[in-house]
Amino acid sequence: MRVVSLLPSATEIACLVGGHDMLVGRSHECDYPPDPSSHAHLPVLTAPRVTATQPAAIDQQVREALASPQGPQSLYTLFADRLAALAPDVILTQDLCEVCSIDLATVRAVAASLPKPPQIVSLNPQSVEAVLDDILTVGRALDREKSAQDAVVRLRERLYYANEFVNPFDDGPVVAFLEWTDPLFCAGHWTVQLIERAGAQHPWNPTIAKADAGAATGPQSGERLAGKSKRMPDELLVAGQPQHLIICPCGMDLAATRECVDALSLKPWWHQLPAVKNHRVALVDGNQYFNRPGPRLVDAYEWLVGWLQNRPELIPENFTWLDWDNRK
Repeated sequence: MRVVSLLPSATEIACLVGGHDMLVGRSHECDYPPDPSSHAHLPVLTAPRVTATQPAAIDQQVREALASPQGPQSLYTLFADRLAALAPDVILTQDLCEVCSIDLATVRAVAASLPKPPQIVSLNPQSVEAVLDDILTVGRALDREKSAQDAVVRLRERLYYANEFVNPFDDGPVVAFLEWTDPLFCAGHWTVQLIERAGAQHPWNPTIAKADAGAATGPQSGERLAGKSKRMPDELLVAGQPQHLIICPCGMDLAATRECVDALSLKPWWHQLPAVKNHRVALVDGNQYFNRPGPRLVDAYEWLVGWLQNRPELIPENFTWLDWDNRK
């Protein structure tokens, strides 16, 4: 079987379930697992069209592309000739966010033009449970269903273990989670679930129980969903008086995140935040963890519980984060 992955989380999942030897092409963002033999040598099939490097400029280019008079424009280039030459049987892609990776419509159009149209497996998770389900979906598509089931069991065990350190009867502190810094965007989807399950509140975009799900607490917490990340005024962040602040810009590594926070810390309201006053500001590599809906969301949850509940032994050894006060 010949598999192309146009999504970093899908590449991680494919490798997790034992399908690394099936991969014949990847996106420019596929950078994990770190083992070069798994994907680094594969042809790169996509490239970004956004050329800006600063958060405000990136946001402006994205908005202009999506609001084009000719209709929304793709933010990525898909090299159709390269894809056709690989003759894939399966393409792993997504339909969750047109900003984060190549859009499904572009993939479908190119795939339909191939002599032998491949199976398109599009992932669209909006919750922790859906991310785990995606592992099973990829496992079935790659004929690695048993490996996928075993992987999900292991990941669930880690989630349940970390959850044992959370008091379910306490609403917990207010945590602000920023997925973008200029303008501000708060957390959405699975990240809000992780925050609440780690024993905290995220009032800017809280989870809401599905209809007929009751309170949807405890083992039924998967029935509580949050909307996508959304823009919020600076004043709204300050009004929420967060006791903890996590800054994790989508698509940025830790070095770029640090530059973003350097700029953010110059805002006149920065020192009004309780999180800043109480030295509870964390920077996280969003490109690798919270913003990538793959197996390492479990690492993100373990870090979150460890940081919020003062259980450092839960934090994965190689988790990429930085305490703002210890940035030097």
